[in-house]
Amino acid sequence: MSDKHCVLAIDQGTSSSRAIVFDRQARQISLAQQEFTQLFPRAGWVEHQPEAIFESVLDVARDAIAKAQQQGYKVVALGISNQRETTVLWDKSSGQPLANAIVWQDRRTADVCQQLREQGCEAEIQQRSGLLLDPYFSASKIAWLLDNVEGARARAERGELAFGTIDSYLIWRLSGGQAHVTDATNASRTSLYNIHTGQWDAELLRLFRVPESVLPTVLDSSANFGLCREEFFGAELPLLGVAGDQQAAAIGQCCFNPGDVKSTYGTGCFVLMNSGAQALQSHNRLLTTVAYQLNGRPTYALEGSMFVAGAAVQWLRDGLGLIASSGECEALARQARADHGVCFIPALTGLAAPYWRADMKGSLHGLDRNSGKAEMIRAVLESIAYLSADLFTAMAANGVKPELIKVDGGMAANSWLMQYLADILDLSVYRPQQLETTALGAAYLAGRQLDFYGDFNEFGQLWQADEIFKAGMSNDQRSQAMAAWQRTMTLALSA
Repeated sequence: MSDKHCVLAIDQGTSSSRAIVFDRQARQISLAQQEFTQLFPRAGWVEHQPEAIFESVLDVARDAIAKAQQQGYKVVALGISNQRETTVLWDKSSGQPLANAIVWQDRRTADVCQQLREQGCEAEIQQRSGLLLDPYFSASKIAWLLDNVEGARARAERGELAFGTIDSYLIWRLSGGQAHVTDATNASRTSLYNIHTGQWDAELLRLFRVPESVLPTVLDSSANFGLCREEFFGAELPLLGVAGDQQAAAIGQCCFNPGDVKSTYGTGCFVLMNSGAQALQSHNRLLTTVAYQLNGRPTYALEGSMFVAGAAVQWLRDGLGLIASSGECEALARQARADHGVCFIPALTGLAAPYWRADMKGSLHGLDRNSGKAEMIRAVLESIAYLSADLFTAMAANGVKPELIKVDGGMAANSWLMQYLADILDLSVYRPQQLETTALGAAYLAGRQLDFYGDFNEFGQLWQADEIFKAGMSNDQRSQAMAAWQRTMTLALSA
């Protein structure tokens, strides 16, 4: 391979699609990004148009490839990272989706999950899939589509329909319908995959009423997923790496050893801790998931999820009009009074770990006549740090007490938030030079097939910190802040 050969990583996220080209030293050569429309047809419902996602992916990929070619580089392979759990159902013959994609944030199946919980199914679902019963995951979304799109269930039973998370849908489209596949990380987010046997689970399929015929074939995270048709990018490109976005970020952050922890602050916040070959079951309502699978062997992770992180800033911008861009938040947070007394509960789409309250609504507490825009924005940012602390407390129940965490995602660029996070967690927070770790993880998985980046140790040597935030808050200040948060959370949970 030439030194000018490189890998294209598609990072298909919740609010935008990115394409980044990385060279053989994992350096970013080019980038393109495009937002797409978020649909909120009813309270608690969140949808995407699959065709809009696909078109955005084509646009950014072509743009990034063209920019790389202008510098003399040649893209020779493709990797994909994707928003997880988001559910697409399409016609196997035409490739046309039967309905909008149901996004991971969507809560429409909360009643179905509650019914299964009341039937005593949650313990078995968790034991097999590593996941709790929540509308967050794909299984209840698939069943909803089969039950609510006219004729869908009958067609699925006849083998005419295909289900996929976004990775599967993109691969199907890019390969011209030749590949209906996913990887183990995405499969492990459906509530239909047995993370211990590495297979779709017949009992889970029965509980959620999903016919096996709609499911993709599960491959390693670094594997031959098919060929992109020449018409899309000017040449046939092999698809060689796939992982759900949070797992891809953990790979990009080089979390390869048991105990390594990364925390991504994007649309939501997701904390993953590598647990090695052991699938740890949480003692405090966290998730057990596949971190990556190579050579047929899964590596597991313990995960805590927050549905709302950057989404709260997007709400401040688009919903309330308090800011024109997310970049304003840091300066405004610095202007706010330290003793402002405002507390925000970021349950805009329910609460995830460790509370798992699909019915929760967001709320602001402690407002007075002196509360202004700066105080509201600071309270939103503080809530992300407080919920992160709740996740780390939950992890501690499994004996996990990391000395540092690696952060990434769009909100990691906010230095005020990163410092406050370090203060509240009483940990060092490492922000990498390459913040696009999700795309980098997808590039590594694809490049692994081409022997671009070597083994974990060699790849790990490429990782460098941009800034380290060290805790500087006193124990008394930290305790007072967390006590105020916990009082407000108790009030909100009881409302």
